[in-house]
Amino acid sequence: MLLYMSNGSSGTTSTPLPSVSVAGAVVREDGRLLAIRRADNGTWELPGGVLELTEAPEAGVAREVLEETGIHVEVDELTGVYKNTTRGIVALVFRCKPSGGTERTSDESTAVDWLTPAEVEERMAEVYAVRLLDALDGNGPHVRSHDGRQLITQR
Repeated sequence: MLLYMSNGSSGTTSTPLPSVSVAGAVVREDGRLLAIRRADNGTWELPGGVLELTEAPEAGVAREVLEETGIHVEVDELTGVYKNTTRGIVALVFRCKPSGGTERTSDESTAVDWLTPAEVEERMAEVYAVRLLDALDGNGPHVRSHDGRQLITQR
């Protein structure tokens, strides 16, 4: 759904509001990373979703990870901000630690797995793999843009 913000004048062009999503780069003590295979398109990605209007980003990450994977998390820090310039989505990615729960699928995921960094690069499209790999390097938060298929800018 595309939302528009009124600029206060009737009959003038509105500015589209970007959608804000959150995702968890969940890292186990052994260095494996939590990933899901999405039910809607079959791609491997980080667990996450759209931030609710009154929800704090950290609470949204914890909720989305739990809903999609069955894993409870402690949110550590923001590791990246990623903008899909085609769809107008800004994604905030937070490094997290698992704190309980059991892996399970949901209506939004057909598989849940703990991947090595090499497996992340093999299974995920670059625009999603970079989000997990950025969370490991300790040099964040990273700010990147992509068009849905490839990175546009890197910092």
